[in-house]
Amino acid sequence: MTETRFTEIRLHNTKTRRRETFEPIDAKNVRMYVCGPTVYDRAHIGNARPAIVFDVLFRLLRQVYGAAHVTYVRNITDVDDKINARAAEQGRSIGEITEETTGWYLADMAALGNLAPTHTPRATDYIAQMISMIENLIAKGHAYTAEGHVLFAVDSYAEYGALSGRSVDDMIAGARVEVAPYKRNPMDFVMWKPSGEGLPGWDSPWGRGRPGWHIECSAMADELLGETFDIHGGGNDLMFPHHENEIAQSACAHPGSDFARVWMHNEMLLVEGKKMSKSLGNFFTVRDLLDQGVPGVVIRLVFLSTHYGKPMDWTETKRDEAAGTLRRWATVLHQHGYGARMVAALKASGEWVPDAEFLGVLANDLNTPGALARLHVLAKGHTPQALIGLAQGLEQLGLIEDWDSLRDLAGVAPADASYPAWVEPVVERLLADRQAARTARDWAEADRLRDVLNAAGVQVTDVGGTATWVPGPGFDVTVLESLQ
Repeated sequence: MTETRFTEIRLHNTKTRRRETFEPIDAKNVRMYVCGPTVYDRAHIGNARPAIVFDVLFRLLRQVYGAAHVTYVRNITDVDDKINARAAEQGRSIGEITEETTGWYLADMAALGNLAPTHTPRATDYIAQMISMIENLIAKGHAYTAEGHVLFAVDSYAEYGALSGRSVDDMIAGARVEVAPYKRNPMDFVMWKPSGEGLPGWDSPWGRGRPGWHIECSAMADELLGETFDIHGGGNDLMFPHHENEIAQSACAHPGSDFARVWMHNEMLLVEGKKMSKSLGNFFTVRDLLDQGVPGVVIRLVFLSTHYGKPMDWTETKRDEAAGTLRRWATVLHQHGYGARMVAALKASGEWVPDAEFLGVLANDLNTPGALARLHVLAKGHTPQALIGLAQGLEQLGLIEDWDSLRDLAGVAPADASYPAWVEPVVERLLADRQAARTARDWAEADRLRDVLNAAGVQVTDVGGTATWVPGPGFDVTVLESLQ
């Protein structure tokens, strides 16, 4: 790993309403939890924003603290009334629906360049932990049973509303509060509810039932990250009531704990300046775009062009501009010999280091627009070494992972991309002989071998003491046939 341990990361903390220097509880065990999807349908384009935002943060934390020292949890909610309704509507089992849609979500997020989180827990695998936490809250006087339900008593937690900055009266006025005669307070929320025939249910001290939404994240975060961890993220639509309720449950279950030290929320998404809506005809899924041939990295670049803390407007113009930008960057890298071999050589040589200005801008509250602006400057480099910052930055942002795909991204015609199996060992032998001649200071032989490679259209780049090659525009295997 490149040593960037002393890069200062600053993040806007919703909890304190200010940008703060990030100081992990344990630099060798940095922990982050992000609320994931409820799996009943395809992920729409807005669902992709938190996945991309917190993937960028995950990558940054790994760069600074080391991949082995960062744990990222993003849950899957696979028990929910929306899932039950979809199963009934389609005449399929709940298990079929959740298995299928979970697979869709994971595939679509991977197509956008997101790394797999360290853990992707499914709520149904943590029912026992939820029941245990609920029992704890009842015993401490923070929850009560009523008509087969268990509810959290909001009045028992004095800090309720501190995250969103709302009073309880404001929250009642602004929320869709479920009216129920068994509630002591209209704001009390359900942690467990009874399950009738045909609905998923588990045995509990309060009868057969299923968990409420909010208890899921509290229990899974506690189990996988501990009573107090570093960062909790999600869309700002989750701040109230979901995140308020998570804090209330977790803080009351573990008095004296902080639950999450830093809270981060991404803003929402618009489409052509309007809120996405099926009635407006501007609602579409990630898969819709991918199936239309829009590359995942293009979608990702559009998202990164707006700071996560601001509303993002998806437009066709931005999509086309992003495609053009990526094509230009990929072209300049390809022209300077970049590909899987060269990147591997750079990493092995220790030259694969982030540009300090790029990393500093990115570490300032995930300023992705500023980081992209720096890449535009770095793209003006005229040598492979001068372009390392651009290449590393693209990988850091998740805009390129498979360096063998650089030709496709650059729009280079693939006609010369395939060649007989014997070609690669012949070229590698020529490169090795050329290096041996140079080491022996036999410049005539080194020049002769260079001329053979040039005649064959082999594009050679020397980086970190290692020669890498790609088929050039005039690649001609017939020149190499006599050398087999």
